[in-house]
Amino acid sequence: MGESPSDNESSKRHNKVRESRNNERSKKFLGIVSDLEEYVRPDWWKHLFNSLYLKTDGDVVNDQEITNREVDLFIRILGLKPEDDILDLCCGHGRHSLELARRGFKNVEGLDISHYLIKKARLQAEKEGLKVKFREGDARKLPYQPDSFDVVMILGNSFGYFESIKDDLQVLKEVRRILRPWGKVLIDVADGSYLKETYQKRSWEWINKQMLVCRERALSSDGHRLISREVIVNVKRGVIADQVYAIRLYDKETLRQLLEKAGFTNIVFHGELTPDSKRNQDLGMMEKRIIVTAAAKKEWTPVKRRMNGSKMRVAVILGDPSKTDVTKPGGVFDEDDFYTINKLIQALSELKEYEFIYLMNHDTLLQDLLKLRNRIDFVFNLCDEGFYNDPKKELHIPALLDMLGIPYTGAGPQCLAYCYDKSLVRGVAREMGIPVPNAVFLKPSDIKIEIPFDFPVIVKPNYGDSSFGITSKSVVYDEEQLLNAIIELREKFNYNKQILIEEFLTGRDLTLGIIGNPPEDYLVLPITEEDYSTLPEGLPPICSYEAKWIPGSPYWNIRSILANIPQDVKDYIIECSVKLFNRLECRDYARFDWRLDSEGNPRLLEVNPNPGWCWDGHLAKATAYIGMSYPEMLRAILKAAEKRLKITKTSLEKIEEATISRKP
Repeated sequence: MGESPSDNESSKRHNKVRESRNNERSKKFLGIVSDLEEYVRPDWWKHLFNSLYLKTDGDVVNDQEITNREVDLFIRILGLKPEDDILDLCCGHGRHSLELARRGFKNVEGLDISHYLIKKARLQAEKEGLKVKFREGDARKLPYQPDSFDVVMILGNSFGYFESIKDDLQVLKEVRRILRPWGKVLIDVADGSYLKETYQKRSWEWINKQMLVCRERALSSDGHRLISREVIVNVKRGVIADQVYAIRLYDKETLRQLLEKAGFTNIVFHGELTPDSKRNQDLGMMEKRIIVTAAAKKEWTPVKRRMNGSKMRVAVILGDPSKTDVTKPGGVFDEDDFYTINKLIQALSELKEYEFIYLMNHDTLLQDLLKLRNRIDFVFNLCDEGFYNDPKKELHIPALLDMLGIPYTGAGPQCLAYCYDKSLVRGVAREMGIPVPNAVFLKPSDIKIEIPFDFPVIVKPNYGDSSFGITSKSVVYDEEQLLNAIIELREKFNYNKQILIEEFLTGRDLTLGIIGNPPEDYLVLPITEEDYSTLPEGLPPICSYEAKWIPGSPYWNIRSILANIPQDVKDYIIECSVKLFNRLECRDYARFDWRLDSEGNPRLLEVNPNPGWCWDGHLAKATAYIGMSYPEMLRAILKAAEKRLKITKTSLEKIEEATISRKP
């Protein structure tokens, strides 16, 4: 029986489809290849990363346990903080980016050239409700402004794909451009020396029950790249892909040289990484990897912009990172200091009604101010380190500004001079009827020590701040310990001035911040207390030098919490602090340290004009309790100064009127 016309047409269509598939399959299969390098496309990386890649490398890139361990390692190496701006460069389907977001990292972005993988990453982020930004892009020309990220990570052997080493160098230069000063790059890349000696020339591996991949490998003619061929076979459909790619092999020395050429410093290698694959067959490039970090030691990129007459022009004066600083461990600015400066600059960049210029070179500070005198509205004085990082010269900065006739935020020289002397502040407080702990004033020439009150006592420098000279050994319980504490302060901290020996109060350790200018517009922040519950038994509950400067110390883990004290005590502390604010001529913002005695009575310890402005300082912690972000806190200080100085711009009259609350 013959076929009907419709059956004939259907048969022809099936034959054409079958013939098309056979032709397509024959194009995919290269057959015997004598020189793999001839088949490497210069842009192979544009085409390889698709659904098949997630199958052939799935034993690593789709294993959540491996990803978790890698993220643990990278967080530890980089010391990542939840607020860091992180770029996962060549992120693939976003396995590391997504895991960081799951762990509470708020500002994570991923970039990759593969449309397929980026789409998959976005879908997964949407499915889990994770706030991760994914975008397509070329690593040689990154779509970001300079100084955008704290950290850039190039993970999972995603470096060295380009045909020319110049392209790899361009990637690193772009990474350095978008990193903030002292930002870090982390690269996780195949160990080239190991692969040259151990690569398998031929292997095959079952991907699943239906699919296997056969691999051929060879070194390039110059010995610098490993050429790999993958023939992917489906048991039912035959060869479904025959692809060739090449990755540049880097050892530690060539990687170091390339990073240095790109302008990176502080290059550190962190051992090796080998995934624990459940398939445990051919790990290839992922078998043994180098982990390296480097820092972008650079200045902030100058921003060319049209001067906008509606914006306030503000010069920010900070300490000089190039100079020694005796109050810091090691006497120099370290990575935490640069991180803190970067967080400040990032926060100020969010205040769109201002234009900021940063002055950190104290050698040229006078000349810089003379040039800017008629081009700025005022100075944001954040130089709590002091002129040339000398704490005794903190008052020199406002004195210089007064002489130049440049308005500025914060306290004047007289206030800073008053409050630098703890004994003088105690005298002013007692004159005003404000209670202070009992104390003895010890001059350098004094030989005998007589204490008219009981132990324990605390030994502290009469001059200074930032807990300089105050350690766990400063609280003493007998005369021998007292003598040892005085010797340690003299010798270890090289302190040869007057010493304050003060009765040690055992009650709650309290802090009150004020932003604004009493008795008119000012904001009293919530009173906070130091939570010493994590301290090992035997250590005195004090906010010591170790708490502010030594990360490995038990004191590093203390934290500030809302004070749990009676309302009448709160009211009394606020009343006295406001009086002291005015009496000592504080301006715009200040912090007052108090402590309760054993019976719950408050005693004033210190007054801090121009207190610590850093993102994780006492002032920022207190403002966070009322929902004020770090940028908003900085804005509040600026607005307080503008009102006090009567500096106005018509376009600013309605901005942030509610920043500072009016108190009667």
